[in-house]
Parts: sequence; C-alpha cells; structure tokens
Amino acid sequence: MTEASNTPRRGWSNADGSSISAMSFHRPKLRLAAWLWLKGLLPVGAVACLAIAVQAAEYESDNNSFAFQLYNHLRGTDGSVFLSPFSVSEALAMTSAGARRETAVQMARVLDVPPGKEADALYAAQAEQLAKLGSAGAIELRMANSLWPQSGYPLLKDYLARVRKSYGVDVIPLDFAHNAEHARGAINDWVAKETRGKIADLIPPGILDSLTRLVLVNAIYFKGTWESPFVGEYTREAPFHVAKDRTVQVPTMVQSGDFRYANLDRLEILELPYAGGQVSMLILLPREQDGIAQLEQELSASNLAAWQDELREQEVVVYLPRFRMACMSRVDEALKAMGMTDAFDSARADFTGMDGRPHWLYLGAVLHKAYIEVNEQGTEAAAATAVTMEAGAAPGEPPPTFRADHPFIFMIREKESGTVLFMGRVIDPLASIQ
Repeated sequence: MTEASNTPRRGWSNADGSSISAMSFHRPKLRLAAWLWLKGLLPVGAVACLAIAVQAAEYESDNNSFAFQLYNHLRGTDGSVFLSPFSVSEALAMTSAGARRETAVQMARVLDVPPGKEADALYAAQAEQLAKLGSAGAIELRMANSLWPQSGYPLLKDYLARVRKSYGVDVIPLDFAHNAEHARGAINDWVAKETRGKIADLIPPGILDSLTRLVLVNAIYFKGTWESPFVGEYTREAPFHVAKDRTVQVPTMVQSGDFRYANLDRLEILELPYAGGQVSMLILLPREQDGIAQLEQELSASNLAAWQDELREQEVVVYLPRFRMACMSRVDEALKAMGMTDAFDSARADFTGMDGRPHWLYLGAVLHKAYIEVNEQGTEAAAATAVTMEAGAAPGEPPPTFRADHPFIFMIREKESGTVLFMGRVIDPLASIQ
C-alpha cells in the first residue's frame, strides 16, 4: 500500500457549509412555511450506548430512504442540485412533534421514522452524535434549532417542553402581527450568525405576514479539510463535458493517493475522506458522459449499499473540478408527492399538539436553500470508519484514473452509519450558482 500523496504521479497530467430549515405557522388560512438552507457538509459521531446505537442505526437507514426519495422528486429541475436531507427532516420532525392523527401518520411515513416520541428520541440521539463529532476538533460542525412564535400566541406547554428536550430548541417570540418585516430580519440575522454568515436572507420578503404565528428553523454548518488535500499549484483548466454537444473548461484539481474506489459496469465510485476520518464525500460518476439520468433512476438506499460493498482501497489518480453552488428549492410539492398531503390542507391538517386547536394550523410552503463549495483544501462533508482492504495493481500496471469530467452525483455522509447529510449533482461546475 502506498502513502497518500497530493503530488500527481502522471498527467499534469494534474469550504464551508450550512443548512437551514424553517417553518412558519399562520391562523386559519394559516400557513406553515419551511425554509431549509444548506451550505456545507456535516458529520455524525458514534453513539454512547448500545440501545441508542441500535436506534440511531435504524433511523439512519430510514433517513437515507427519505433522502433519496426527496432527491428523486427534486432532480427533475435543470442544472445542478444540492440539498441537505438531514436539515429538511430535522425541520419536519420538529413540526411533526405537534401533528396528530392522520397528519402525524403521513409525516412519519414520509420521514421513515416511527410516529410520536420514539422519533424524537432518534433525532435527539442523532443530534448528540453530531455534537460529539463537531467537538472532536478535526472538523467544525454546528447545528441549531429555533422556534419563533407570535408573541402571546398560546402554544401548548407540553409541545414547547418536548421540542426543547428533543431538539434543543431556542424559543424566541416575535410580533409578526404588527411588524412581519422586522421579524423576518431577526430570523435571518439568527440564521446568518449560526452559519457564520454563509446563509443570508434565508426568508425572502413577502413570506411572513400578519397571519404568521410560528416559524421553526434548523441551521447546519460544517467546515472540513480533506484528509489528503489537493495542491493548488497542480490545478489546471481542463474540459468538462456538460453534454455530448457542449464542453466547458473548468479548474480541475488532481492528486494521486490511496482511496476507496470501485469500477463497476455503469459507474465509478470514489470516496474522499475528510480530516478525522469520520466524514467523507462519496462521488458517483456514470461511465457514459450522458449517463447521469440513468444513474439517478437507479439511485436508492439498497443500490447504494450494494455499490459501496465493492469499494476497495487502492492507489487512484483523481481529477475533480472545483465547484460552488447555491440552490433554493420549493420542497412542499415533493413532500405532497411523497404522501405528506394533509399537513398542507387547511381543512385536514391536524397540529392539535401545538396549540390544541384542530384544523387551525397548516403547512403553506417548504423552502430549502443550500450552499456548498469544494476546493483544494476541502469542503463540508462526512466520513465513516471502515475496514479497508488493499487491492494492489499488477506489477507495472498504472493505477486507475478517476476523472470527473462529466456530470456526477456526490454525497456528504457520516461513514460509520452511512447517514447522508448532504447530496447533490454537478452538471456544469461553472454555472452552479442559482
């Protein structure tokens, strides 16, 4: 096994992240708007005891199912895509804690978690893992939840106690009824602070109004460096095939080293770990230049598990474009298509667990905003510990080359559990800001 090197052995032939989720409640004809903003990558730590570890593992498996379902409903848009399924699910989980009857059943089914307080325990265990991972020092990880009710609005004490205990929520009353714009500014300022300025103006003008009664926000920020950084001096302009009839020149990083890699029939897979070894970026590169659509159709939790079983540590020459993207998405239609319908219906939504009033609060919109930057030093990501096996090449045979020069899918995940924290696709590295 060779030592990892950031010096190319042939050829030049050579971030910061955050996520926010928010929800806003109104009176009859009351809306619950959820905003999710993400900018980076985020890791998950080990669980302290066996009982929690088992629960967390079950939750993580289910959460990946939610992640891929949500991605599949959002990928129909043109261009690059980036989201934090974890941030979306966290914000929805805080909301579902106040759901009852069929509304609660549908939300739990879509999130792939058990209904009721059992789900709270799973999310709480996950948050504890993330906190431990962020405090380890190898990466920077911040996650925060906040609840912004209309000043004087009678939220149930049981609901407030539940979300404080399970989600560590800060409760900050605001006066939406008389000054919704000031309330919007206060929430956006909180978001900017929690994401170190990487997420600004999460809630755009016109979203909040005098009927707003509650906004729930989840913010995630992650910054990590590659375990084996790329050397900027070796970055060169290289062709990236956006489509069969369109090629652009993009700054492309290169290095050679020992990485977990698999060369399958229809795709190549590469895992790039971040410092600390608990978070990694997994890159899925279709073999054909126009193979991204077929790869997305095959993407599922079970297929990803099978593909990952083929990963072996070996020397690989890696070519990866620098890229940066910010994506704002409406998620409510995707959630409805996944089966979460009653929560958006003012006549059917039941959030009695929040204020004791059936068919009063309902979800009006779910917005998700995400940002990520990948460069020579690193990005936001997650890595998992795994037993690796050396798969050496035959004497004299050059190492395989992983050349990401056409559209690909990537994920930031916690390695031990496999939880997908962020995921997206790169179509054109030069046109990835939306």
